[in-house]
Amino acid sequence: MSFTLDDLNQKIAARVAADPQESYSAQLLNKGVAHCAQKLGEEAVETVIAATLNDKSEVTKEAADVLYHLLVLLCAADVPLDEVMSELERRTDRSGIEEKASR
Repeated sequence: MSFTLDDLNQKIAARVAADPQESYSAQLLNKGVAHCAQKLGEEAVETVIAATLNDKSEVTKEAADVLYHLLVLLCAADVPLDEVMSELERRTDRSGIEEKASR
């Protein structure tokens, strides 16, 4: 598979200026950070529910929704995906237990 989070992020960024009547991403972004955060939370809960029901197909679909809504939220909050990826890379330079203890 060649579709990446960066590809999706670029599609979302391109829709910032789109007509909200024609773009769901533009609709979300026009409603602001709080609305985008709420949508991410809803999708996260739906993913958790699907996982607890051991429904692999629904977990897959809901996880896709979580990733999409997370990228929309990052765009709305003006947080570049590259910064998030750099933070993840920094954290993986040591064990998760060690990293968590340092917070």
